[in-house]
Amino acid sequence: MSEANIELGDIHWLMDILQNIDVGLVVLDRNYDIQLWNGFMESHSGLSPQVARGENLFTLFPEIPKDWFCKKAAPVFELRTRTFTIWEQRPYLFRFKNYRPITGRASVMYQNTSMIPLESIDRQVNHICLIVYDVTDIAVSRGDTETAVKSLTERNRTDLLTGLLNRLYWIEETRREFSRCQRSERPSTLVLFEIDAFRRINIEFGHPAGDHLLKILADGLVQTLRDTDLVCRYDGGTFAALLVDSNEDEANVFAQRIYRLSEMVNNSGLPEGVSCSLSLGIARYSDKLSDSARWIQAAEATLQQARDHGGNQICIHQP
Repeated sequence: MSEANIELGDIHWLMDILQNIDVGLVVLDRNYDIQLWNGFMESHSGLSPQVARGENLFTLFPEIPKDWFCKKAAPVFELRTRTFTIWEQRPYLFRFKNYRPITGRASVMYQNTSMIPLESIDRQVNHICLIVYDVTDIAVSRGDTETAVKSLTERNRTDLLTGLLNRLYWIEETRREFSRCQRSERPSTLVLFEIDAFRRINIEFGHPAGDHLLKILADGLVQTLRDTDLVCRYDGGTFAALLVDSNEDEANVFAQRIYRLSEMVNNSGLPEGVSCSLSLGIARYSDKLSDSARWIQAAEATLQQARDHGGNQICIHQP
C-alpha cells in the first residue's frame, strides 16, 4: 500500500511538472488529433486542455502546413527517430504572440520544436510528443547582433559626409574588377572627377559651404548611377566611379551626365558666391595595364590633364 502511494505521488508530481514546465508539450496520435495539451500551450494559445483534447491539430491551427508537418512527423512514427525544426528555417510552428517585455520588439514567439516517438505498452509508436521551445530572446538577440554587424560593415565602407562608398572599399572593388576584366571580353571604365577650385571654396567660404556642395553633388550622383556602378568620395572634392561592363563611349555618356550635374548643383541653393564646375578623367581598362593600381593611376593622370587645361572639361586616357 505504501509503495502504491509513492507511485501515485510520483505520477502526481510528474503531471504537475508536465503542466507547469516552461515549454510546450503536445501529444498527437496518428491522425494528428491532440491527446495532451499542457499549461504552456494553454497559456499562449488561449485554448484549455478540455477544448484542445481530441481536436485535429490542423483544424485548430490552419497556419501549420499540413504536408510539410506530416513529412516531418512520418519518420518519428515509422522509424522512431527524433526530428526538429529551428527558428532560422521556420520562425514558428504555432503563431503565438510574444508577451515578454524584454523582447517586446518581436510580435510573435520564435520557436524551436522537437518531435519524439512515444511507445505504447505493445511497443508500437502510435503517438508522438511535440515539444515547443520559446527562443524569442535568442532570435531577437541574434537579430540585434546581425543588425549591428551590418551597420558596422556599412560604416566601414561608407563616407560619412556624402553617404557614398569610401576610397578604401572602392579601391578594393576596383582590384576585383580589374581581375575580372582580365578574363572578360567586355572591359570596364574608371571615371575620376573633382570640383574645380574646391580648396579655394573651403578657404574663402568655410568648410560648411564645401560640405554642402559635396552633399548636393553626391545626391545628384546617386540619381545617375546604374545598379552596377560604384562611386566613392575619393579625396577631398574628388570622386571616383567604377563603371562595370562599360566601354569608352558608354563611359563618356556617363561623364557627360556628371558634367551637367554642375548646372543642377549651381541651382540648388548654394551659398552666395559659391559655384560648381567639374573636371573629369576617363580611363578604360587596357591589357597594357599591369594591375589595378596602374589603372587608377591612369585615371588620375587623365584628371590631372583636365586640371592642367584649366578645368571644367573632360579628358580621356590614351593607352
